[in-house]
Amino acid sequence: MLLLVDVGNTQTTIGVHSGNEGDGSYRAMWRISTDKVATSDDIRAQLHPLFQIAGISVSDVHRAAVASVVPFLSVSWSHAVEKTWGVKPVCCSAQVAHECGLFEADYPSPGEIGSDRVADAIAARAFFGSPVVVVDFGTATNIEVVDSRGRFVGGIIAPGITTGANALFAGASQVAATGLSAPKNVIGKSTAQAVQSGVVLGEVGRVDGLLERIFDEIGGKCPVVATGGLVHTVSRLSKHVTDVCPELTLEGLRILAETVQSGKGSQ
Repeated sequence: MLLLVDVGNTQTTIGVHSGNEGDGSYRAMWRISTDKVATSDDIRAQLHPLFQIAGISVSDVHRAAVASVVPFLSVSWSHAVEKTWGVKPVCCSAQVAHECGLFEADYPSPGEIGSDRVADAIAARAFFGSPVVVVDFGTATNIEVVDSRGRFVGGIIAPGITTGANALFAGASQVAATGLSAPKNVIGKSTAQAVQSGVVLGEVGRVDGLLERIFDEIGGKCPVVATGGLVHTVSRLSKHVTDVCPELTLEGLRILAETVQSGKGSQ
């Protein structure tokens, strides 16, 4: 089986895939809080109970792929995988994906493209063709654009929905923290409803407005796939999101790992 790890700033998504190419078969998937100072031993101590709860033998995993936006954890996860399974994980980057023939970028500095954005672009192009746009709702709201020739041409990084909400709660003493669900009406009849409207519907309006500008720049509409930990909060309200794929980043990692194993690229 194949271990897939997407390390974000706030949450880490872990998937155990059956290893059968393209069948979408995940034996287990977990979303845990990201500890930015976790050592490889800390990570191993977390992994073993998760495997036990899911009824999966640790020894069944033979390969791994990691995408991390936290440099320290890139090292910790790599060491944790090597200590546990005796193999080096495939570490996602623009360079590795390019060497595999999976990622082309029309971008001045491809090395600065986050590994999660690379994985998203790989999976989106594989599943939805090109052009395609990805909206990843996480700590940041990332928008990735793949043009008609299949090249990553850039995107947008904005504060995520919870990031913006937390800033509001911290800065406005009379605004109590409230659940981030969409209100029935845009005009709030209470402070909580007004906050929900501003944060949730405001995010929908921002994303849809940015997508419309992207369509203008690339010459027309295209598929828009939404992913990320907060995907279900916002995507159903969008006018332009056409598909939802919560495991998109993991799928990009899976495609990368399988391509590396086939000998078409290097680690």
